[in-house]
Parts: sequence; structure tokens; C-alpha cells
Amino acid sequence: MEAAPSAPNFLQRHQDYLGEFVYGGIDGSVTTFAVVAGSVGAGLDSSVILILGFANLLADGFSMSVGAYLSAKSESHNYEKHKKAEYWEIEHKPEEEREEVREIYRQKGFDGPLLEQVVDILTADKDRWADVMMKEELFMMEQRRSPLAIGAVTYVAFILVGFIPLALYLYDYFIPFSGDLFWTTCALTCLGFATVGGLKSYVTETSIWKGVLETLALGALAAGVAYLVGDVLERIIVG
Repeated sequence: MEAAPSAPNFLQRHQDYLGEFVYGGIDGSVTTFAVVAGSVGAGLDSSVILILGFANLLADGFSMSVGAYLSAKSESHNYEKHKKAEYWEIEHKPEEEREEVREIYRQKGFDGPLLEQVVDILTADKDRWADVMMKEELFMMEQRRSPLAIGAVTYVAFILVGFIPLALYLYDYFIPFSGDLFWTTCALTCLGFATVGGLKSYVTETSIWKGVLETLALGALAAGVAYLVGDVLERIIVG
């Protein structure tokens, strides 16, 4: 029987889109928890909290995923536009482009016959030549990930992690919860923050404690501000 893959191996297998999952999850949990905290601070009923929370979860998550999709799509189009320009220059101004390749590799330390050999090899194939110009002259890398997948992963992460602050309120709506709804939700959300913060540290290759504490601090700050705003507005409006 094949053993289950370890967490690091699983993350490595899916790391192409792990960044989108992490940042979608962070945004989902922080914004939804802020809505819950602000609603509690305003003294709103649990049913209202659910309405506001799910409205934010679905609409804001969709908006963020569309933004991620359009950004990736724009990056891909921009790359293709510049690559077509490089092909045109290679076709119509080959000597100038060869000189640019020569200068690029001269600055890398190549000289004399070796430099000319490198230039001859790189410019012998137009596709390789264009790739060199894109990377070395324009510092642009081809986006090989699907823009649609980037948007989808962002949305799924936003929904999954952002649902945590609403989970207990939804449970309480059907089966009354005997404990303190808000503070238990805070504890559950902190676990969500810690998990996403740990994934964030994997993506950014930083200390896991730094990733967890940064995410917890961000969530606590957002929730604290939302709670205070809700409380102040409730006092002003309701009196």
C-alpha cells in the first residue's frame, strides 16, 4: 500500500499555485472576520452577520479572483506583444540584434573568440534568440501558468479560508451553540490564520513563526478596527 505523501511533498507538487492560494486565503479570512467583528461590535443579530458575511465572502472573493485572472492575462499578453516585437527586430534588423546579444554577454565576462562563439550559437535559432532577448534585455519571463487557474485557485482559497469566521454562526443558526459565539469564532479564525501563515512562510521561504505571527497580527488588527468602528457607529446611530 502506497504511503500518503508528506506535507512538504504535497506542497512541492502544487507549489505553482500555492502563492495564489495563500494570498487568497489570507484576504478571505481577514476581510470576512473583519465583517463579523464589525457586526458584533455594532450589536447586530446573528442572521444579519450571516447575510453580511456571505455577501462579502462571495462578492469580494469573486472580485479578487477576477483581478488575479485579469492581471495574469495582462502579463501574458504583454509578454507576447514584446516577443513579437523581438521576432520582428530579429527578422528586419539582425545585425543590430546580434550586437545587442554580443554586448549582453560581453558584460557577463565573455570576450574574444568565446564571445563570438556564444553569439553564433544563440543567434543560430530564432526562437532561442528571441528567448535570450526577452530574458536578458527585457528581463521578462513567459507566464506558463493558466490565468484561469490562477483566478480559480484564488477564489477557492478565499471561499474556503474565509468561511471559517462564519462556520460557527451558520452552525448556531440551525443548532443553538451554548458557548460564546464570537470568542469561539475568534479562536477558530486564529487557527485558520496560523495555518495560512505557515503556508505563507513556505511560499516566501521565511521563518514559520514569522509567517504565523504576521498573519495573526494582520487579522487581529483588521478585526479590532472593524469591531471598534461597529461599536462607535452603533452608539452614534442607535444611541
